[in-house]
Amino acid sequence: MEVLDSRRLTGPGLVWDRPAAVVDVRLDADEADTVIQKWQEKVREIMDRLGLENESIKVRRFADGASLAISAPIDALYTATEINDWAWAAVSGKTADDEAPESLAQAELRLAKALAGERNPQLIALTVETEKRGLPWLSDDEELTLGLGVNGQSWPVDRLPEITAVDWNRLGRIPLALVTGTNGKTTSVRFLTRMARAAGHTVGVSSTDWIAVDDDILDRGDWSGPGGARRILRDRRVSMAILETARGGLLRRGLGVARADAALITNIAEDHLGEFGVMDLDELADVKWIVTSALGDNGIAVLNAEDEKLAKRGLAARFPVAWFSLDPELPLVREAVRQKQTVVVLRNRHLVLIENGQEMPIIEVGEIPLAMDGAARHNIANALGAIGLASALGLPRDAMAEGLRKTRPEDNPGRCNLFAIDGVDVLVDFAHNPHGIAAIFELARARPAKRRLMLIGQAGDRSDEAIGELAASAWSIGLDKVMIKEMPQYARGRPPGEVAGLIEDALLACGADADQLDHFANEPEAVSAALEWARPGDLLILFIHEQIDDVLAMLNDARNRSTPSA
Repeated sequence: MEVLDSRRLTGPGLVWDRPAAVVDVRLDADEADTVIQKWQEKVREIMDRLGLENESIKVRRFADGASLAISAPIDALYTATEINDWAWAAVSGKTADDEAPESLAQAELRLAKALAGERNPQLIALTVETEKRGLPWLSDDEELTLGLGVNGQSWPVDRLPEITAVDWNRLGRIPLALVTGTNGKTTSVRFLTRMARAAGHTVGVSSTDWIAVDDDILDRGDWSGPGGARRILRDRRVSMAILETARGGLLRRGLGVARADAALITNIAEDHLGEFGVMDLDELADVKWIVTSALGDNGIAVLNAEDEKLAKRGLAARFPVAWFSLDPELPLVREAVRQKQTVVVLRNRHLVLIENGQEMPIIEVGEIPLAMDGAARHNIANALGAIGLASALGLPRDAMAEGLRKTRPEDNPGRCNLFAIDGVDVLVDFAHNPHGIAAIFELARARPAKRRLMLIGQAGDRSDEAIGELAASAWSIGLDKVMIKEMPQYARGRPPGEVAGLIEDALLACGADADQLDHFANEPEAVSAALEWARPGDLLILFIHEQIDDVLAMLNDARNRSTPSA
């Protein structure tokens, strides 16, 4: 028996559609049923003693373990986490520090004191009143927010107003969209942001790159969890919010909002399987599907019709669904059009919005910089999804087209960035999972070049077979040179050189000559060597993961110094 993680979920998550305290544990199959039963009994016993008899318990089983969740009011989640930790210690016989657990009497005394200190009756009273009025609210350790964005107001949780002191008439909602999926999330957010700004909105964005209000970047880094959502939704400049909602945030803290007008799910593909008890693609799809819990009965889900996991779930959904697809003849798409659902497709190089059976061309592929005149089909798919989401939010069609025209590579650093340097095309991307890497391979195949070079590496948590398959797929696009990089930040326990050695062995097995392969200790060193190798007409395909800012700065400098006539 082993504890994998203990955490608070401040919103809907994989185990439950509500705030909860969750502990994940690894269990042997022959002991699982007995241990889980005893665990539930301990949780129930201590909860009843603490006056939490109306709260519930839910268990989720996974391949080699289980998650146990305890529901709790928003002002009792820390204590609920301690309850769960104590109950597990009582069952397993030891705490996280390998000490003997407290007795029931000792735990009750300690946890009753913790619960009393955590309770905030005024916060609960205000949230109850807010919900009665049909308004949204947000809460964390520091602030309570009633309403959102331009229609919101915040107070410190230790200095909350009386209900009668709140100006309820000025509080309200703002249009709010969620974007998730395995690949294409951030690019889709960039497209939609430009569309919304073209429609006149002040747009708040949370993403894996930064949080921003229009051009004002508030902070850089991965803000794709509930913390980023709250930061944006509390900004009183924001008239529309677009929230990238990644797997990690959904699993660690749950969904950051209770209600959304629309949610886009780009695709479901292999990525980070094995974490938090998510073992296969169906379970990963369940994680991404969490965003639909915010849609209620009327919010719109925008789904990739070509993804079988999403198609299955969308066809059974209780809420309205809009579909997007590169293939206008897909049976699901044709049936959706027949049923007067909203559909967005690529037809004769035009991105076409179909509503109530009426076709409305939005833009031609060549007008979208990120589509690379049709070669970047994954970005065309992202644009189709963004149109579907824009339609769900009620944005006008001319704003959709303008937004797609104005989204530039510099808006999307590290994602399908193309540099022209002295007659050499340099393609930079930090795709890291098989689905994302395959999209770049497809683009590289479609782009003409005299010679092709690829800089490639892989994280150590991939299997030997997966690493070999990556190398074989890379070689299949037609490479003249391969630079294999070390990735120490992503070694995941493998010794230096092991992953690079696996890549080299697979390339040699595919027919590469030893003199076509080079090894590099870091990305800038490899990029510098690639630029020295290149001649006019060549294509350099650079997968960059650890030093993206340094590499982009290097390439921008090289482009600025390149000869205009090249």
